[in-house]
Amino acid sequence: MAEKEWKDQVSPELEVYLDTQPTFGLTDAQVTDRLSKFGRNELQEIKKSKIKHFLSFFTGAIAYLMEISIILTAITQDWIDFGIILAMLVINALIGYSEEAKADSAVAALKNSLALHTRCWRNGKLIEINATELCIGDVIVVRLGDIVPADVRLLGIGATGEQIEGDLQIDQSALTGESLPIRKHKGDLVYSSSTVKQGQQLAIVVRTGPNTFIGKAANLISITTDAGHFQKVVNYIGNFLIALSVLLVLIIFIYDLVEKKAINGIITKDDVLEALKEMVVLAIAAIPVGLPTVMSVTMAIGAKQLAKKQVIVKRLTAVEELASVSILCSDKTGTLTLNELTFDEPYLSKNYTKSDILLYAYLSSEPATSDPIEFAIRNAANKDHPLITGEKHEAIGFKVQSFKPFDPNEKMSRATILEHASQSTFKVAKGAPQVIINLVKQYNGNSMKEAEDVVLEFASRGLRALGVARTKPTTSSTEKEEWELIGIFSLIDPPRHDSADTIRDCAEYGISVKMITGDQTVIAKEVAQRLDMGQNILDANSLVDPSKSDDQVAQQCLDVDGFARVIPEHKYRVVELLQGKGYFVAMTGDGVNDAPALKKANVGIAVHGSTDAARTASDIVLLSPGLSAIIDGIKTSRAIFQRLQSYALYRISSTIHFLIFFFVITLVEDWQMPPIFLILISVLNDAATMIMTIDNVTISKSPNVWRLRLLVVLSTVLAIFLSLFSFAHFYIFKNVIQVTEGQLYSVMYLHISAAPHFIIFSTRTEGFCWNSIPSLPFTLVVLGTQVIALVLSVYGVVGDEKVQGIGWAQGLIVIVIVLVTFILVDLVKVFTIRMWNRSHSTSVIVKPKPTLKSLTQGKSLSIGNSKPTRAQKFNQEHNLNWDEHRAY
Repeated sequence: MAEKEWKDQVSPELEVYLDTQPTFGLTDAQVTDRLSKFGRNELQEIKKSKIKHFLSFFTGAIAYLMEISIILTAITQDWIDFGIILAMLVINALIGYSEEAKADSAVAALKNSLALHTRCWRNGKLIEINATELCIGDVIVVRLGDIVPADVRLLGIGATGEQIEGDLQIDQSALTGESLPIRKHKGDLVYSSSTVKQGQQLAIVVRTGPNTFIGKAANLISITTDAGHFQKVVNYIGNFLIALSVLLVLIIFIYDLVEKKAINGIITKDDVLEALKEMVVLAIAAIPVGLPTVMSVTMAIGAKQLAKKQVIVKRLTAVEELASVSILCSDKTGTLTLNELTFDEPYLSKNYTKSDILLYAYLSSEPATSDPIEFAIRNAANKDHPLITGEKHEAIGFKVQSFKPFDPNEKMSRATILEHASQSTFKVAKGAPQVIINLVKQYNGNSMKEAEDVVLEFASRGLRALGVARTKPTTSSTEKEEWELIGIFSLIDPPRHDSADTIRDCAEYGISVKMITGDQTVIAKEVAQRLDMGQNILDANSLVDPSKSDDQVAQQCLDVDGFARVIPEHKYRVVELLQGKGYFVAMTGDGVNDAPALKKANVGIAVHGSTDAARTASDIVLLSPGLSAIIDGIKTSRAIFQRLQSYALYRISSTIHFLIFFFVITLVEDWQMPPIFLILISVLNDAATMIMTIDNVTISKSPNVWRLRLLVVLSTVLAIFLSLFSFAHFYIFKNVIQVTEGQLYSVMYLHISAAPHFIIFSTRTEGFCWNSIPSLPFTLVVLGTQVIALVLSVYGVVGDEKVQGIGWAQGLIVIVIVLVTFILVDLVKVFTIRMWNRSHSTSVIVKPKPTLKSLTQGKSLSIGNSKPTRAQKFNQEHNLNWDEHRAY
């Protein structure tokens, strides 16, 4: 199917402002009127208050409950808890604020990328003005080296109205992703922030500020305000625990007041304060006040680990979200490729070598021009040919006697060369392949079918080819010229040396890579073939096909291996459609054109050498060239994810166990643990889990996903199992062993502290605990907290006269019972997970994907191929159609 050419058009209502006389320009009155109507040529930036940004870290369900707890502890004058909770709240906010980038800074970077000054016709004079003062209808000069200050239309005349020959060459790779400079003719549009590589012309301004091509990109960035996935997970866990904690603690609070009413016949202010104090202490011990802090510290340490590998994390939660990424959309130009034209493998005639074609191409190149093709040839020759010095455009042993630059009519350049060794002269020609072939055929009449086939092959692959020919040496100017073909070479923006390896590594870790480029489809397929990617490339027009639903287009996006001829809106739409199908999407890029998609993606990754716009719109910035650092990021993020998941399972289980035990034992036995023990449980156990950031973990080979329903079910099962042991422990020591009331406090404190805490060794892995050995520091710290608890219980030295020591014998018996409980809990955990996996798929399918069988029968939403694409096979092999994170 032929590609439909996308053509940008100026709206008809603006055309009435474009009748300016080229060499006179606008008058001051016209400028004033148009600036008031269309605004200045700049992007508006809405600055966010730093104070408001900092205060935003004090919002959320857990943060609100912590703030209420601070107020209640102040009312009850519980200053120790007051200080602890306040410190946790502030530390969490400081960590988040210091690690995250400012969300709106991308617009500022786009603004800075605009040109600063330009030469403009005003009131019949050619003057230099600030680019922000340009308005629609202004006539400006665009010339070699200029950064175009606004969207303009070329007028095809010189700076003073003279006729000119030749067109402009424009580098707009940072805007559209096209790797080669684009030739622009009279009447063509040139976009703001693109660079003039060759030529000079007058141009008329057609769009300014937010209405320019780059301005639309800024508008896309400003609307991407989706809440982060990790925040949703934390809120899900936090809301569940908070709701359960508040409900049970309120029941106990009401029960205490009713009991006092029944005993005393009246409820006094002191009774309410005492019950309130008991409720606050119980709530503090139960509610996961340390959850945000532990998770923030874990991610912050992960970010610092990545920084050592030249990966800078700008948004802290991106550390966790990268672990869930299953699709990586990678910009081609400058990301998968080098964004520079290089000399590709040539076709050579008999008796000629690669050095020969490089030498003769160099001799027939114009030395002073900035044409990118000539520049690439000179660079390749300087680098790889031993006879070329490059300093004076000379080749050792040869002298250029005459040179005729590239003629658009002849479509070639020529040179006459003197060879010093033989004192003979010959001519060389370089130009369009078919022109060079015809030149050779004209003089020798031989068939050139093989060379003509090569030209057709290069064209089918989207390669820009040039032919090189020379005459046989002559010693007299009267001798007949006999041309012979040296060869045909092509220029290409080559893949980075590590891109193919990175794509293979991504596949190993269950991540599908899709290439996105502004280049033509044939060029995209050529690069994909060199990277050993699938070559099923979708034209960007299909993304906005009105005859197809969003779901159909999204399915196409899943099935293809890449996208060609895209503009910023297309990149943004690709990310949006894939996210709509339930996938976590990462986007890599380096240019202004990538900024909106980088901002929209779950994880935006700016590669080495990115523009300010790309860096500030991203979540992660790579400081080293290439994409190999992404693999380090994936490994680190998945390790962090495992630690966060381990902590979440431990924290939910221990909280539910704590609530069940104290809720039942308070109502049934009217038994309450001294507040000092509750505080110790909360502080010591949460503080110890901070060390989990350096624990050993097994890195998953597939994207991680929060299976939240399993997390809640498994936590509840483990909590109920632990609670049964706690009740048995309580009644055996109370009624069978018959310890004193003071000793029972110590016994139950040691049990409640150690039993849930030891299960963190189990929650580290879905398998049996002995299959994954924890790190030594992690083990020592966790055991160390329980040694402290053991010593406090043995001697009963906690500052409360009601508490009595239990001695070493009973203390060690409690520890042994806890260890036995831990082994049994681990067995229950493995059994529960296996039963869950049997009855639940590891993925929640949004919409059933077509099978390979149905694909080969043409039943899928294909894009023209009956065979399954490489992307389709990859998705099925890696079971990437999961979406359990939607199950909130």
